[in-house]
Amino acid sequence: MNAPDAWSPVDPLGEALHSLRMSGAFYCRSEFTAPWGLALPAMPHSLMLHVVTAGECWLQIEGHEPLLLQPFDLLMVPHGLGHTLVSRPGTLATPLFDLPRDYSAERYEVIRQGGGGAATGLVCSAVRFDHPAAHRLISLLPALIHIRNAQSQPNGVHTEWIRSTLQFVAAEARDLRPGGETVITRLADVLVIQVIRTWIERDPAAQSGWLGALQDRQIGRAIAQIHREPARAWTLASMAQVAAMSRSAFAARFNELVGEPAMHYLARWRMQVALTWLREGDRAIADMAEQLGYQSEAAFSRAFKRVMGIAPSAARHGSEAAPK
Repeated sequence: MNAPDAWSPVDPLGEALHSLRMSGAFYCRSEFTAPWGLALPAMPHSLMLHVVTAGECWLQIEGHEPLLLQPFDLLMVPHGLGHTLVSRPGTLATPLFDLPRDYSAERYEVIRQGGGGAATGLVCSAVRFDHPAAHRLISLLPALIHIRNAQSQPNGVHTEWIRSTLQFVAAEARDLRPGGETVITRLADVLVIQVIRTWIERDPAAQSGWLGALQDRQIGRAIAQIHREPARAWTLASMAQVAAMSRSAFAARFNELVGEPAMHYLARWRMQVALTWLREGDRAIADMAEQLGYQSEAAFSRAFKRVMGIAPSAARHGSEAAPK
């Protein structure tokens, strides 16, 4: 396959964001009255999102000071760390799955708790991501992302967008119109992407490493092409051609930005794609080998174990892969 025109339009970062296709663990609307407390367990490989639609509450999470959340605050816990939400610091928190709930839909719940005092409304969700680019992106996020009172932030396109979406979520949670749970779950998913976009634009940490490489005009182009065509018989020279750079300049620039050689990145990317396929279903390992550019199942299996630390069969049956 020929390399694309070196200056054809491409948006590697946009493609990574597009990979944030979510599968929901749960969504819920909570109606609390003080005193109340909710303990959310750790949910590995999940991202949790909380939107305060009315009243206020406190977040408590190990390693951080208690954080006050007020109306139209939005809090993201990207790595599924266990935490509590309480009416006041020190309030006893009931484990999430010990609370009675009403099921409006298969993955949408309504939780009510409290002693009759001041009211707090929350919309919460926990979502998972299947695409390897999504896993890589989520792994780079901080432990907490807090957007404080989006209604009072300075005007701007992105802040205004989040503000309007939060208002819509709050209205749906308040009015309980037919189909409200569907609207809320869809908007929660969109909010996740918008918050990550905002973090990428504002946090200096997002301008270096893998994310910085995606935003580099030439290296980002090569990474995007690797993601699209993992089975291609890539060489350092062919990657450099996609980036419209010399072989030596490309190798040095890729290593500088990404933190590993380009051919190592290619091998890890192929194995991350394979890991996703293994967890998704019963695709034959021989088919995976062919689709990822390996000449035999044995060659693929050796590469998988070298990169991921376990055999493909073990990964399929739920053992944790640990990339080397």
